[in-house]
Parts: sequence; C-alpha cells; structure tokens
Amino acid sequence: MIETRLLRYFLAIAREENITKASETLFITQSTLSKQMMDLEKQLGKQLFIRGKRKLTLTEEGLFLRDRAREILQLLDNTEEAFHMDKKDLSGNIMIGCGETVAMDYIAQIFSEFHIQHPHVKIRLHSGDADTVLERLDKGLIDMGLLLGPIRQEKYNYLNIHQKDVFGLLMPKDCELASQEVVNIDQLKTLPVILAEQTFSGHQELEWFGADYSVMNVVGTYNLIYNATFLVEHGVGYALCLDRLVNTEGRNLSFRRIVPELSVELYIVTKKYQTFSPAAKIFLNKLQAYVDEAPL
Repeated sequence: MIETRLLRYFLAIAREENITKASETLFITQSTLSKQMMDLEKQLGKQLFIRGKRKLTLTEEGLFLRDRAREILQLLDNTEEAFHMDKKDLSGNIMIGCGETVAMDYIAQIFSEFHIQHPHVKIRLHSGDADTVLERLDKGLIDMGLLLGPIRQEKYNYLNIHQKDVFGLLMPKDCELASQEVVNIDQLKTLPVILAEQTFSGHQELEWFGADYSVMNVVGTYNLIYNATFLVEHGVGYALCLDRLVNTEGRNLSFRRIVPELSVELYIVTKKYQTFSPAAKIFLNKLQAYVDEAPL
C-alpha cells in the first residue's frame, strides 16, 4: 500500500517539475526525496518520471498516478475534516458540482441564508458538464451536483428544485435571423449549429427537434458556452444555449428564444446510499425544506 506521505511528495515533484524545488517546499533534503521516489517507482514497478537535465516530466503512468493521487488525498482531507467538525459550531466545506445554469442563483440565495447561520462553512464549486460532475460525484469528490435531468435514476437520487432553464439560439447580431423576435424550432434544422457536448452525446432530449439530430448540421460542440461565443461571433454557427448565460452587451451577439419553448428542469443530484458530512447534510436538508415550501 502506498503511504499518503509519498503521494504528497510525488505531487510536489509533479507540480514543481524539479527535485530540488520540490524538496525545498517539503522541507526535506533532495537526496531523501530522490530515494523516496525511486522506492515508489520500485514499489509500483513503473517509471513515473522522465529525468532531464533541468526538468522532470511525468510518464504516462506518472500522469495517471498524479490524477489518482489528487483524488485520493482530497477524499482523505475531506474525511478528516468531517471528523474534526464541531457540532456546536458547524464548519467545513460543501462541495457542489454544476454545469452552466442560472439556477445557481437559487442555490446561492439559499446558501447565503445558510452561511449567516453557519459562517464557518465554506462552499466549493466545481464547474463542468454533466459527465464531469457525475464522475466527481461517483468518486466522492463532491457532495452533490446541480444538473439538468434526471439522467440515471437507478444510480442517483434527484431533488427537483422547481427551477428551469430555457434554451435559445445565440447568433451574430448582424445576421438575418437576429431581426426575428423568436426562432421557430423548425429553423434549427436548416442552420449550422453548435451544441452543448452533453446535448450532442444524448444526455438531453433531442426529440425536441422532431427528428433524429443526425439530420442537423452540427458544426461544433462545447462543454462551457463562453469559448463557443467567439465561434458564433465569427459566423461559424449558431449556438444552442441557455438563456441569461451570455452577456451580449458590446459584442456582435444576439440571443433569441425558441418557439415552442425548449426548457429543462434542474435537479440536485446525490449518490444513492451516500454518507454526507454534517455540513453537507444540514445544507441538503435546508434545500429540501425550501423545495417543500415553494409554491408549485
């Protein structure tokens, strides 16, 4: 079994790309650190570094260990932190994974009230698409996800927060389509479109379009909308995205809603049979209370 101390040493070298610099940050001698890493390579039976004159580069096996070591140490740190929490003075982190959604405003409002009651609790947001969020959830690296859904009901619990995201089309301000107040869904089939990666991979209901999405002219995909806005500005395609995510002010961009309305509900997603830290459990209960009290 690999000692956690060695994983921290290994990550320091991966970060600094130099034994001498890493040893200085760890406050140990260079010779000791070098021997520890050679012992680690011997234990694993793999070469972890390509040793150059001035720089250490991770091998493919080293890159794999770096990613796993980060996850292992974060999980250990989170676990230790949960045990050290004072029940009378709640502290710690609430880790939420989320995609791009204006429903984050709703979560922020609830956390703001929660934070007044528990000022020592911090929120840590991990942004990414649905696949990234679910992967972190599966590995125990986040407490919950805020996602469009539901996606895989047999594996996760879903709390419908009664918020919805509305889709529309992002386009160049000077294009002919921008003169319309809304875009008819049938028009999408004739346009070069840029779709969210989770839409393209089938996580969203492409039945909206009334046909197999393969008949559409998909010229690109994205996982976060910001970079895709530049493709739109330069006429590469029209981006199907959520309302209120892109600030079009001062840019060659316009956003138009689609009719009939394309919208999806938002859910707080947790793993079934998951054990929560005290802070995460209390916050999740507060979310549930908000949902129960909200008018439908």
